[in-house]
Amino acid sequence: MSTSKQTLRHHRRPTAGMTVAHALAWVYALLLMVPLYYLVVSAFKANQGIFAQPLLPTFSEGVANFKTAWENAALGHALLNSVYVTLGAEILTLVLALPAAYALARARGRVGERLEQVFGLGLLVPTFAALVPAVMLAVMLGMFHNKTFLVLFYPATALPVSVILLTQFIRAIPLELEESAAMDGASRWAVMLRLILPLAAPGIVTIFILNFLNFWNEYLFALVIAGPEEAQRTAQVAVPALVSLHVTQYGVVSAGTVISMIPMYAVFVLLRRRMETAMLAGAVKM
Repeated sequence: MSTSKQTLRHHRRPTAGMTVAHALAWVYALLLMVPLYYLVVSAFKANQGIFAQPLLPTFSEGVANFKTAWENAALGHALLNSVYVTLGAEILTLVLALPAAYALARARGRVGERLEQVFGLGLLVPTFAALVPAVMLAVMLGMFHNKTFLVLFYPATALPVSVILLTQFIRAIPLELEESAAMDGASRWAVMLRLILPLAAPGIVTIFILNFLNFWNEYLFALVIAGPEEAQRTAQVAVPALVSLHVTQYGVVSAGTVISMIPMYAVFVLLRRRMETAMLAGAVKM
């Protein structure tokens, strides 16, 4: 008994490598937190306080900067546009990616391997390289300066990584479960919806989070294709409208940025917990 306790203490004793790793992790976390802290405290200050005391939380302006940003940039309508574009693109991406990933995961022979490699090639194409073709396509479809085109376009940029990740999750599901369901008379679609979908929930939630962050934060295509008009622009396009050519109130810009970030962080925290729950449930089922 004493020997086991000594062994346990020996394993718990931190090594030099572990100490350095923990120190580097805290330094990295600090590097991430300092800009976020600076952004939040700046949202409650005027320009003079931002430049004179950048890290001191004075809160001199209260919530006035948030009210100004909300009204001047029409952030309420812009946030609704972002929700429409992001959720619409998310749903379309999953509807297309799940059947494709299921087919690739269960495909046998060289055809399945080649198709998976084709999806992998999509990761090598820079997103901005599709800007000119996307604009031409939007013009031809009569959807230029229309946010709905983003709902149709964003899934094309997210499908390669979504299909590849989902394929790996589905491959981890034992094939014997599908064979048992097929023997009970379940069709391919029934197997995918009633068996694969629940067991692949961790992968689906993970992909949902990754795509949500990418769709919500996307700026270039939202600016060029949806346009800067208030009726069509997303939150990421609306916030830069607070920058003035003459005198920019950086506290107002910071407040607008914080407002546009709140939904993203809220969804991330909510779905991260659900992802952990789904992973535990999937492990028990499998």
